[in-house]
Amino acid sequence: MSVNDAHAFAFSLATTLMATIIIFQAGDGTLSVTPACEYDGDPAAIVHEIDPFAP
Repeated sequence: MSVNDAHAFAFSLATTLMATIIIFQAGDGTLSVTPACEYDGDPAAIVHEIDPFAP
């Protein structure tokens, strides 16, 4: 997934679920998104965090 696609998907997911979404880079270099409450990986792998409640 490209960086632009990951950000668009994460923003859409965050506003739909009204939950904080994490964009992270997997070990093979690909980007993925997941709700923050379900992420248990390395904090250094986090590329961006989208919080729908942030101003």
